[in-house]
Parts: sequence; structure tokens; C-alpha cells
Amino acid sequence: MRARDRVAVSALRATLAALDNAEAVPVDEAALRGVALEQSPVGAGATEAVRCELSERGVEDVVRAEAAERLSVAARLTGPAHADRAARLRAEAAVLLRFLDGPGTA
Repeated sequence: MRARDRVAVSALRATLAALDNAEAVPVDEAALRGVALEQSPVGAGATEAVRCELSERGVEDVVRAEAAERLSVAARLTGPAHADRAARLRAEAAVLLRFLDGPGTA
């Protein structure tokens, strides 16, 4: 990837963030509200939790969802004032889909 490919960098950064969020441990809000201060976990690493691990299919689903979201937003941007933004979103979706299709399809 070229160092100046801002479209690809933008798409990949956002997708990495989405993957990071997908691997986050779900927080049970009700359990957090009922804990008194003296009952809270103490010590180094007491509040650490093992992150979820996505399967290859799960990663593909997140990447496809990110690409679909970009295409959906681009389709709604129909005015001439938004043409550049729509083109950028379509280009970002193409970058993401190219990663799913494999290395020989670009």
C-alpha cells in the first residue's frame, strides 16, 4: 500500500476500530450498579477481562458490514455538494471488499 493512499488508510483504521469494538467484552450494567465501593475488585489486574476472539467468519462479517455501511451512506448522498464524499465512501468500500476477495483480485 502506498504511503499516501488516504482512502485506504481511512477505511482500514475505521475497520480496525470496528473489529476492536467487536472483540470487547460485553458489560453488564446491572451488575456494575449494584456493587458497593467496599466490594469492588482491588489489586493489579483485578478488573482485567479476557477479550472475545472473533472467528475468521466473524472478522469477515465485520468487514462486510463496514463496506455495506459506506455503500449505503454513499447511496443516500445524492446532491452535487456531496459527490466527493460519496465517491470517497465508495472507494473505501472497494478497498475493504478487495481485502475480502483475496490478494489476486485487486
